[in-house]
Amino acid sequence: MDCYQDKERARATFGKENPVAVGILPVEVFLRNETAQPIRIKMETIQLAIHYDDGRHEDIDWLTVREVARAIAHPKGPSSPKQPRFPIGVQTGADKKADQIFDDLKPMALDVDVLPPLGTIHGFLFFDLDHDMSLAARSSLYVPDVARIPSNKPLMFFEVSLGEK
Repeated sequence: MDCYQDKERARATFGKENPVAVGILPVEVFLRNETAQPIRIKMETIQLAIHYDDGRHEDIDWLTVREVARAIAHPKGPSSPKQPRFPIGVQTGADKKADQIFDDLKPMALDVDVLPPLGTIHGFLFFDLDHDMSLAARSSLYVPDVARIPSNKPLMFFEVSLGEK
């Protein structure tokens, strides 16, 4: 796991489509299957767990690439839709700027359900930290739902600290 909380480091990787600039923490995740059987990972259950000094914790779901692209394209929120001067058809709601950013970020994202035997995958997950990148040092990535295929036998969950090593 490697989090990109530094704006300049993130810019070197993401260019002008920098998620850190809009308060989103990119976390590069490496997953390795050291078994001879494929493993299923329930991606929708992965979270960033933030641990506070007073014992509280907060779990944050990861953002889809589409959500990250929209946040980067419109850092102050979406603009109001433009109304045509004359009603000449249905508005498509297309967002070319967000679509281009989505196309650039999609190949970098972690997008997997099944990890092949003896295989390794990697990609980025994105978490909205509302511009407080200092939370990364007190966070861990929580991956609760991992199972062998085809038996569907659950494997141990894991939680990896993103703080200083």
